[in-house]
Amino acid sequence: MSKNVTTTSEEGYVATNQIRDFEVTIDSGGEEGPDTLESLLAAYASCYVPALRVGAKQRDAGELGEIVIDVTGELNDDDKLESVAFDVETDADLDGDTAANVVERANELCKVHDAVKPSLEADVSL
Repeated sequence: MSKNVTTTSEEGYVATNQIRDFEVTIDSGGEEGPDTLESLLAAYASCYVPALRVGAKQRDAGELGEIVIDVTGELNDDDKLESVAFDVETDADLDGDTAANVVERANELCKVHDAVKPSLEADVSL
């Protein structure tokens, strides 16, 4: 199995991405759409949502309800990602040990987490 995306740029730094029947515009300058790093952070957090839900079920934490992830991507002097942090809020009231178990399992399940280099794996507070 594979995933396929077609990316087209007619000029400048704006790229249109055809993902199945969806079209997503990414602008490295951030003027005509999210920039590349914002898109990566959004994909990471979006992948982390189902990982949290499944992780919570598998660790007997129950339903999480609404999940809000505030993502911070710190940049270095070269404007490259230096670190990623997720501040996660849910409707569920989890104690510290349960939250840690859910995060540990979510880290194992999230495909984007698995794809980023270890130094950029999100530091998660739940």
